[in-house]
Amino acid sequence: MNVTKPRRQIIYVWNYLNWGGAQIYLLAIMKEAKADWDIVVILPFGSSQEIINFIEQIGVRYEFIDACIDNKTAPTIMRKLERQWRRIRAEVITFRYLRKFDLSQCILHIDFAPWQSWIFYLALRIRHANVFTTLHNAPSTHARWRKLAWKIRMQIVSRVRGFHIFASNEYTKNELRHLVNPTFWKRIAVTYTCVDPRQIGRTLETGRDPKALRKQYGFYADDFIILCVGQFIDRKGRWIFLDAAKILNREETKLKFVWVGPVRPVGEENRRILEYELGDDFRFIRSDEVGSTREEVLEFFRIADVFTLPSLLEGLPIALLEAMALGVPSISTNVYAIPEALRNGETGLLIEPGDAETLARTIHNMKDDPILREKLARAGSEFVLTHFDERVASQIAISKYQGCFADG
Repeated sequence: MNVTKPRRQIIYVWNYLNWGGAQIYLLAIMKEAKADWDIVVILPFGSSQEIINFIEQIGVRYEFIDACIDNKTAPTIMRKLERQWRRIRAEVITFRYLRKFDLSQCILHIDFAPWQSWIFYLALRIRHANVFTTLHNAPSTHARWRKLAWKIRMQIVSRVRGFHIFASNEYTKNELRHLVNPTFWKRIAVTYTCVDPRQIGRTLETGRDPKALRKQYGFYADDFIILCVGQFIDRKGRWIFLDAAKILNREETKLKFVWVGPVRPVGEENRRILEYELGDDFRFIRSDEVGSTREEVLEFFRIADVFTLPSLLEGLPIALLEAMALGVPSISTNVYAIPEALRNGETGLLIEPGDAETLARTIHNMKDDPILREKLARAGSEFVLTHFDERVASQIAISKYQGCFADG
């Protein structure tokens, strides 16, 4: 008599509200894993309906817990202490919640920084959990004492059996070399931030007409649209983007700068935006206004003549990969892992971070050179679709999950 073995679980956990590329990365793995695993996503109360929609669209279960960290800036000692307390509280609540599962028969894929949450990870191993985390960037600080503290913590946690790290790009893996023990470092698998070629293909073949979308959003046919997609935060280069817009608007006409992000600017951010005096030449559009599905968001990319992401600190941003895959000529910065996909003069154009004048000049040159745009669009799309297929990266992750169990 054949007895069907129960399916093991993968539990994905994060403890912050602002979603982004890390969640798209995890969703890609879920899509490939759900055929053979039961999947549960655990996320905080108050999470965006947009990310909930994306989870529902791939057909996996999710649960909410009252465990959310504070990601706001901490300029004072009191604010720093408040943030630490919120983080510790969130970890305690999450640990207690996870105890309802048979952790020895689960995979936990958790998006908590191990150099901060190292005790949390150690506690999970006491419960015999198989724990994975993905690092999109290595920890970075100028404070020597903090570097030493992080290194000690990473050395401890990387020696614990059952704890695993994925790096979402080669740059991050290389940066981790000095933080973890050599044997552990060799086992770190690179599971790239990637795109879904099937989804890209559907968008290009059957997606909404870009001309109709331009009209729907109030753009004219001859507007030259420069698009950025991501959280409207400093490390994404938001003010560099607007500085370049102001420089170009002194001499150019018909330029439209569009930023799509999950959370609309408020308060002081809006006041600063108004100081640029860009008027209707700058538009912020919330991503859930663009569409409720990933395909609808991707369709919107195609209204752009140029995509730019002037990040100051970045892993390998999914928005950049998606723009390139969709054939939008792209400009970004020569930081961290971006050059792994965007090769200057071949698959896109690279500039140095923080240089608004060079960004403005590069956009201007791109605008005046349609042959260059076509060349970069074609090469960028081909390179991303060939080298950054989420099915390949997801299978690497899934094989590592399976390796945690002797019977496969």
